[in-house]
Amino acid sequence: MSEQWENGGPPPRSRKLRLGVVAAAVTTALTLLCCVGGAAAFFLTELGGEEQDDATVAGLACDAAHRVSITGDMPRFAEYGEGQLRNAAVIIKVGQDMKVPARGWVIAVATAMQESTLRNLANTAEPASLALPNEGVGSDHDSLGLFQQRPGWGSVAQRMTPTYAARKFYEKLVKVRDWDHRPLTVVAQRVQVSAIPDGYAKHEELAGRIVDALAGGAARTVQIAGKAVCDAAAGARIAASGWTAPIPGRAGSGFRTADRPSHNGVDIAADKRTEIHAASAGRVLVARCDPDHSGRRDCDRDGWPGKGGCGWFVDILHAGGYITRYCHMVERPQVVPGQAVAAGEVIGLSGSSGNSSGPHLHFEVHIESDRSSRGAINPVPFMREHGAPLGGDT
Repeated sequence: MSEQWENGGPPPRSRKLRLGVVAAAVTTALTLLCCVGGAAAFFLTELGGEEQDDATVAGLACDAAHRVSITGDMPRFAEYGEGQLRNAAVIIKVGQDMKVPARGWVIAVATAMQESTLRNLANTAEPASLALPNEGVGSDHDSLGLFQQRPGWGSVAQRMTPTYAARKFYEKLVKVRDWDHRPLTVVAQRVQVSAIPDGYAKHEELAGRIVDALAGGAARTVQIAGKAVCDAAAGARIAASGWTAPIPGRAGSGFRTADRPSHNGVDIAADKRTEIHAASAGRVLVARCDPDHSGRRDCDRDGWPGKGGCGWFVDILHAGGYITRYCHMVERPQVVPGQAVAAGEVIGLSGSSGNSSGPHLHFEVHIESDRSSRGAINPVPFMREHGAPLGGDT
């Protein structure tokens, strides 16, 4: 369908991402200006177009058959140079040749980002490696190459050969049970057995963007019946980016429209008690009843327009400092603060608690670990860019 989602209020803040360590502490203040409109009512909202975001999304191709080139021009990324991106291209090409789904390429690239910053590293503990082509010298025990593999992975010459190192990584990756549905950091750790097991997650977002740039938008694909399909991640289907749409249904009342400039998310039509899925792997920050304008915490009943509050809601912190919010659940969420959740995991059931006139999910995306309205961005283009369009909107 032709998308109509308008920022009718103040322009959204910059989309520059803070791609470092996921924040451990987040803002405690929470301003919730939640939804009015149920499955029928909120589709009556007059929504406008947001040309800049639409052009950005329209320019993102997704070609599941695209073959990566390791010899052509490399895209530009501020975080990495041409040689490092060429190493990423080698990693992806090996995955393609082995017919590993694109989710594996994202995991492999993120792992090499953590282990070697995408450089083929020699090591003084392995003197023979210093005479081989290398891009620097590491010092982690006797680890070598892009994945910092130790002697059990192969000879010095083999571990210093990027194609060999990538192949060995994938061979072990595909043996991890449910590797394509588990959090990236869990899968990478099962393969690498690192002393820093939580170090991989922070690279997932950038790894996905690198895979998209080198492999024709492949991070937006999901495996369906053994085939890569673009922009179809929902529920139990997880895109290679690690994201999925939280609930089926069309996105209705839009982000910061002219008549609702403080509407910091979108409303998705849903029958009462429809399962809500975590949009990506992460850790639950908040799972509680939001007080209404009168300070009441009576979320175990349907709300009404003007009541105020988000009803039963959940906030989840994801890699890259993203936060997703899920409002108006019918009952207490099925997760608790501090709990780790996988992408696609059921976190609650849709309802109409709080400031709402009918059953639906109010869904928000925030950046830079900022739970306040300042951190909110339009979730429609964001989810489409990650292969998980809301309501299947492509």
